[in-house]
Order: sequence, then structure tokens, then C-alpha cells
Amino acid sequence: MSIRSDSRHLYLLVVDKLKQDIEAKLYKEKEKLPSEFELSRRLGVSRATLREALRVLEEENIVIRRHGVGTFVNSKPVFSSGIEQLNSVTEMITQAGLKPGTIFLSSTIESPTEEDVKKFHDPSLEELLHFERVRTADDQPVVYCIDKIPTSIVEDYQSYKNESLLALLEKEAGRYVSYAVAHIEPIGYHDKISPILECEPETALLVLKQMHYDQNDEPILYSLNYFRADKFSFHVLRKRA
Repeated sequence: MSIRSDSRHLYLLVVDKLKQDIEAKLYKEKEKLPSEFELSRRLGVSRATLREALRVLEEENIVIRRHGVGTFVNSKPVFSSGIEQLNSVTEMITQAGLKPGTIFLSSTIESPTEEDVKKFHDPSLEELLHFERVRTADDQPVVYCIDKIPTSIVEDYQSYKNESLLALLEKEAGRYVSYAVAHIEPIGYHDKISPILECEPETALLVLKQMHYDQNDEPILYSLNYFRADKFSFHVLRKRA
């Protein structure tokens, strides 16, 4: 079936056509697409045009290209959240209709680094509670969490291993997290974290770095969360000034 009747750039038409086919389940999640030769023949375009379209689809995280193997339809994210919404991981998993869980890895008390002191804006900072967990959805690992809280705010985490940290701060310390400053960036395969999250070699991670502030504008929690990019997506609402 040729798509040459449209006046737009040809590779954009191929992008739209493949998106429609994927949406219609002609090509299912994790399924390998036909070869470039076969796809270009079906669509009536050159292989160069097809490759440009596949490049766009890969950038949009719709397909994954495995060198020497082929192109596969990517899984749709199960969890989606506006980046402007301050939801805990527990809330995101619950809102998707899945059961949140926690695999507790470690908890230590550490001396702050110079970077920690700058992050918390506290030259007198002496100790940080540092802990690492894996958050699960229906028992599947989906997020690797590294969190730091000054011990002057929370001394013991053992009794609250399975709870949301935002709930912990409110219950244990009476500190309500009112907002956070976040930075998000994609990374590739991580030698330590990707295997723990049971990622395929080509599965990217989304790293969300957040400093949380309480009702008095004081920084109280720093989080470094690694999300499976095939399970989570984040969006933002932008308005004209």
C-alpha cells in the first residue's frame, strides 16, 4: 500500500503509517517488525526513507532497534504522570491499579559530602540517613530509589520501610512536603541498576533528581530515582505567559 499521495515529507508519512499500524495492533508490543526490505516494499518507499522514519520512531521511544537483530515495537509506559504533579512512587503505582511494594536494600548513616551540604543549604549538616530501595508494581521491579534525609529530621527508618517517604516525613517528623525542584534526564544501560530492575540491554532509564521542600521552604529530602523508561513516562503542561 503506497502512501505517496500526501504532500508532506515522505518519511513523516511513514512515521504516521507505522504509528497507526502499531495502534491498530498490526504490530504488537515487543514484536519484531518486518525487515527493512519488506517494510519498504509494503509502504512503497526507499529503504533510506524507511530508516529515517524508524529513527524518528526510536527517538519517540515507540520502537527499539537492536543492532544486527531488527526493530521491535516498544512497550507502552504503564505509569504516566505530569512532572508538575508531586506524586510519590507509591501513589503513581496505586493510580495505575497495581499493588505497590518495596524491596529494602540498605540503610546507613553517612557524613555529608560538600555537594550534600550545598543541596541542603546547611553548613552545620552533620549526618544523613542514606537508604536504597527497589519499588515494585505487582511484584515487578520498576524503580530504583536512593534517598537522603538529615538525621536531625528522621533518625530511624526501620519501622517505615514499606511506606511512602512523604508519608514518613509527615508522620514521624511533622514535616509536610509542599513542593520539589526536579531535574530529569534519560540514560542508557546502568551496570548496577539495570539488572536489578530486570531491564533488557536496550531499555533506557529515566533519572529523576529531586530536592523536596517543606512548608517552611526548607530542604528535607533528596531523592535520586531511576525509572524504567518502558514503564514510566512524564509530561509537563506548558502555558504561554
